[in-house]
Amino acid sequence: MTIHRPGLPGDLPAAEVLWARWSLIAAVEATTEAEETPTVHRSGHWIDEDGLHWDDCGCTWWVMSRMGEGRFVLYGEDESSGVKWHEPPIDMLAGGPDWLPYEELRDRLEGYELGCVYWYENGAWSRAPYPDSLGDDGLDCGLSDFVDRAALLRDLACHIDGTVPGPGAADLLADAEAYRLDARLLLERLLLERLGSTDPDGDPRDLPAVARSLDRAGLSGRATAM
Repeated sequence: MTIHRPGLPGDLPAAEVLWARWSLIAAVEATTEAEETPTVHRSGHWIDEDGLHWDDCGCTWWVMSRMGEGRFVLYGEDESSGVKWHEPPIDMLAGGPDWLPYEELRDRLEGYELGCVYWYENGAWSRAPYPDSLGDDGLDCGLSDFVDRAALLRDLACHIDGTVPGPGAADLLADAEAYRLDARLLLERLLLERLGSTDPDGDPRDLPAVARSLDRAGLSGRATAM
């Protein structure tokens, strides 16, 4: 799936699918230590009370939040975005619905931290209109790994390596996208991979943190930590 530069609302998958993909990578990366780290110092993918996050502590940061039944907001910035520097200025909130988190978004705007805002309602993504002179809003570089399913599977394979029997990354991702993920099955698989690992430098799996992330994401029933 191609993301245009600047992005188009139709470039993004349905919000529920995007949420599921992002949630799964956030869950398999979860650790208790990271959960206890202040958000401003965190990196990687994670989920908390504000929603899903992706931050590389350098070039890109993004947040996706649920805003009620069937409503989501996606906002953030990649260094490739030219929105906040465009002349004349672009109103990234133009046409936005009344349920957007305006206080947060305006704080980001005032600090020159925001590169674009997309919102989802009634089964479709929307954003403010852009002038033809805008070259990029950062959506491609920032979100391409969630939109490109093959790229996401490559990322997941770093955490679900296929060394033990059971469903692989592709099967688990399909179940997550369908909101039928068996959290216990994923936790058991990660436990077996941890026990069978011969990599002395590998980080141990933090299964309670994985379980908490899965539970917060809502991809399945309540996960029980091993």
